[in-house]
Amino acid sequence: MYSEIVAFIHKLYGTEKFIPLHAPSFGGNEKKYLNECVDTTFVSSVGKFVDRFEEMISDYTGAKKAVVCVNGTNALHMSMMLVGVERGDEVITQALTFVATCNAISYIGAHPVFIDVDRDTMGLSSAAMNEWLSENTEIKNKQCYNKYTGRRVKACVPMHTFGHPVHLDELVEVCNRYHLELVEDAAESLGSFYKGKHTGTFGKIGAISFNGNKTITTGGGGMLLFQDEELGKYAKHLTTQAKVPHRWEFVHDHIGYNYRMPNINAALGCAQMEQLDEMLKNKRETAEKYKAFFDNNSEVEFFTEPENCQSNYWLNAIILNNKEEQQVFLQHTNDNGVMTRPIWELMSRLPMFKDCQTDGLVNTQWFADRVVNIPSSVR
Repeated sequence: MYSEIVAFIHKLYGTEKFIPLHAPSFGGNEKKYLNECVDTTFVSSVGKFVDRFEEMISDYTGAKKAVVCVNGTNALHMSMMLVGVERGDEVITQALTFVATCNAISYIGAHPVFIDVDRDTMGLSSAAMNEWLSENTEIKNKQCYNKYTGRRVKACVPMHTFGHPVHLDELVEVCNRYHLELVEDAAESLGSFYKGKHTGTFGKIGAISFNGNKTITTGGGGMLLFQDEELGKYAKHLTTQAKVPHRWEFVHDHIGYNYRMPNINAALGCAQMEQLDEMLKNKRETAEKYKAFFDNNSEVEFFTEPENCQSNYWLNAIILNNKEEQQVFLQHTNDNGVMTRPIWELMSRLPMFKDCQTDGLVNTQWFADRVVNIPSSVR
């Protein structure tokens, strides 16, 4: 069976050579825009491509303000600060995520609380979160506190796993009921929509990544999405060293951060955004071919977009029967020229987060023992 899957993937990508999990695609104006940066010498954090890239992302996502930064982790760190997370607070998130989510929470000195995911999204479950909050917290002066640790529970950070949106309406409702700030980790979900609205625009702030393995890339890079334009302007100020604009003087009015994206990276982003619709179309076609193939395989399930969602299918995922089959499949595919990967090691199993609170994470551990990502590059 596994040999048939390997053969299908090689045929799908039209090569017998090694097939990576997700390689960047450069088929547009990337070289032209990079050459323009070099020719004009605007290769650092000032230049027209920075502003243009922000405008393109804002227009595409429907955010009122978009602010570029060095990477998605910086975007999450800044988001935590801007929504008021402080040292000693607790932040609800999922253990099934990339480590950047929890690192950003930890930079503040806050503590992650790991809540289970839904089986149809692989993302933070609003029902599980509501159950944990009702049993473990109380509201005082319109703030949420953990009854057992005494810490304030300040924010919630869902991650749209592999580009599949979580149930955002329900999550927003739970956050509002418990006075939690919603920050969306939309690192993987550029091009994904929930009920016609782009991910990253439901909470106070959304964070996107443009790492080399994402749907579009700037080499490294991130973006903050805001529905509050003034908060976005403040974020822009803080991420550019909080420098007060002046033709020659250096005056700074806050502790600032050097989270500025260079113009040369933004140039890549602009060229990539020009191709985004075609990339998403290509990735959806790939996902449909995978689905058709695996529909005929009773031993492997292809993970499809949740109801009411349009997913970008950043990384395609299959679900095997158990941990043993998962490991055999990973060994066979990687030995035969097809890169596959399991879900990241669960955050609750990492040494720095092993003592964090959880709700048992039943679905989370079920996925971790079965899910494998298969090649998902633009073909």
